[in-house]
Amino acid sequence: MTVSPLEARLAHHLDLTFAEREALRWLERREKSYAAGDVVVREGAPVECLYIVGSGWLHSSVTLRDGDRQILRFYFIGDITTTLSIAWHHSAATLQAVSDTTLFEIPKEMFGDLFRRHPRLGALMFAISASEQVSLGDRLTSVSKNDGFTRIATLLLDVRSRLRVVDDLRGSSFELPLTQKDIGDAVGLTKTHVNRSLKALEATGLVERDGRVIRITDIDRLAELVDFRDRHGAIATDWLPAVGAPAPVNA
Repeated sequence: MTVSPLEARLAHHLDLTFAEREALRWLERREKSYAAGDVVVREGAPVECLYIVGSGWLHSSVTLRDGDRQILRFYFIGDITTTLSIAWHHSAATLQAVSDTTLFEIPKEMFGDLFRRHPRLGALMFAISASEQVSLGDRLTSVSKNDGFTRIATLLLDVRSRLRVVDDLRGSSFELPLTQKDIGDAVGLTKTHVNRSLKALEATGLVERDGRVIRITDIDRLAELVDFRDRHGAIATDWLPAVGAPAPVNA
């Protein structure tokens, strides 16, 4: 049976049982397609569903007071989107397709039922979400403290790290379907500054560009140069509840 995107994402960190795999595949029954540039959910709009990315790239962003935008994060295959809005009935950010994309729509109540029936999966997704929040904090620190060279290098390393998990990326080359405006909106730079910083990265020989393909020639050296820490490759799972652990009963 074909492995589902979310199943493959979680199985990177944990040996899943047959029942857990079936539960994840059950979530991916309502598929929708979006073209590059399509808005899936707008900031402030009602949200009743989450989305699993089946293919393509997306980003979430908020609109600033001056009308510009700040990209908060990117989503790849196997990611669950709109989790930023799960605490409310409206979207905290705009979700937009970067490339042609397929999404699996999950009603919130179905997602909640997964936590009840399979607490180990819920705990693992909580741990992954925590790691992504730390990664977001790393990027915030990079944006507030560092120059354009370091900001973009950190972003490229983070994208590669996440693609290794969610898209089974091997090696140091990957496609980056982002405009310089997208990159700038993610790291707080103008397009001119993004272009200058990318050229500075290439001048070091640590990053090569061929159209939309990025190759990091020495990952360890670049990571050391910009003090990058991989937050995605390994997640501690020793604390997760046992398979089939019963839900707590109120006294």
